[in-house]
Amino acid sequence: MSASTTAGAIAARLDRLPRARHVWWLITLISLGACFELYDLFLTAYVVPGMARHGLFTRESLGIFGVLEPLHVAGPGTFVFALFAGLFVGTIAFGWVADAYGRRFVFTFSLLWYSAATLIMAFQTTGFGVDLWRFIAGIGIGVELVTIDTYVSELIPRNERGQAFAFSQFVGFCAVPLVAFLAWALGPDNWRWVVGIGAAGALVVWWLRRELPESPRWLARHGRYSEAEAIMADIEAKVSAETGPLPAPQAVTALEEGSNSFAELWQPPYAKRTVLLSVFNFFQTFGYYGFAAWVPTLLIAKGITVTTSLAYAFVIAIANPIGPLLGALIADRMERKWQICLAALGIAVFGLAFASQSGAAALIACGVLVTLCNNWLSFAFHNYQAELFPTRIRSRAVGFVYAWSRLSAALSGLAIAMFLGLGGVMAVFAFIAAAMAIVVVIIGGFGPRTRGLALEAISS
Repeated sequence: MSASTTAGAIAARLDRLPRARHVWWLITLISLGACFELYDLFLTAYVVPGMARHGLFTRESLGIFGVLEPLHVAGPGTFVFALFAGLFVGTIAFGWVADAYGRRFVFTFSLLWYSAATLIMAFQTTGFGVDLWRFIAGIGIGVELVTIDTYVSELIPRNERGQAFAFSQFVGFCAVPLVAFLAWALGPDNWRWVVGIGAAGALVVWWLRRELPESPRWLARHGRYSEAEAIMADIEAKVSAETGPLPAPQAVTALEEGSNSFAELWQPPYAKRTVLLSVFNFFQTFGYYGFAAWVPTLLIAKGITVTTSLAYAFVIAIANPIGPLLGALIADRMERKWQICLAALGIAVFGLAFASQSGAAALIACGVLVTLCNNWLSFAFHNYQAELFPTRIRSRAVGFVYAWSRLSAALSGLAIAMFLGLGGVMAVFAFIAAAMAIVVVIIGGFGPRTRGLALEAISS
């Protein structure tokens, strides 16, 4: 084995790469997968009104899911609950598979899983069938999102990680106005077409991603040095063809050895990070999905008709790709932890403002501001949690801590519906503001710094 193909040397060679189209093309291919994952995540807000009109959320149609009726969430809340229950299982039970079998393989398999399950869901005629296949699709999406974060963090040079995550989220969030437009243009009665289009589009992305290489960092950590060297040499050749001779790698960071097991998450220095991010993820989702997945329903609760609420929601959804683009301007200039705190504060403030408005222009303006802050929070924390763990357990760790956001997101469907029924839109956003206050305290008070550091330096 050459000294230039050790795990530490591979990492140093990746981090010294100048900005190049080839590396960003790889990030684009990964991000296209996120595009359809986010399409599926966010279609909830836009297809639920049509599903309800078709009687899918009656007690008889929901079958066993109707047991949630005493909690006042036997309707749309069951659909939200089913998705995030599946995401919880996918992240906490299968987050480790990308550490064991590679980023590329799991990336592709989970997308095919999601596409098949979502397409089957589009043909269901009962609330029970829809919720069941929503749960199964959620397992695939959960694995995919964890793998995307892991993949992006390992391929991009350290000084561009913030921008890479912002760009990845920009590509992914382009799906949100698309699904909102389709739901509005096709109308609530054609929700099956909205679902089916997302599943079919994901197959196109699967075909495009054949060009993706395996993560050289992962290969080297698993002792597959010849494969890591071949991929690294190919990347370097393509980058140098664009930019000229490459700079010499910086000093190789010594890599700590570990067991690659779940137990490592509870050993220093990772135990503190595991607890920190688990608590953070549990609370951040109440703000993020509490608004994003309920926009039309919240508007209807303020006295706006179903059709008009979909139109308003489409205008608000247009802001989703803009948020990461704006955030990219400071993504690598401000500590990730402070970006998370400022975004959470914005969600709380603008959410309470949204709840107090009644005019169309004011509602849309506040909704856009909440959405921009949501997007900022999203790309900042996806980057942050992937940085805090070493390559050998990155996917497992991200899957575990992220799973608590999937659990709270499942509960958010119940909580938002409950607060909406008890106190209206203002009660919903008071609850969200409290959750965001906890996020600020947790990350601002205890989160480590990561800006500009090599992944290996952060994890050691």
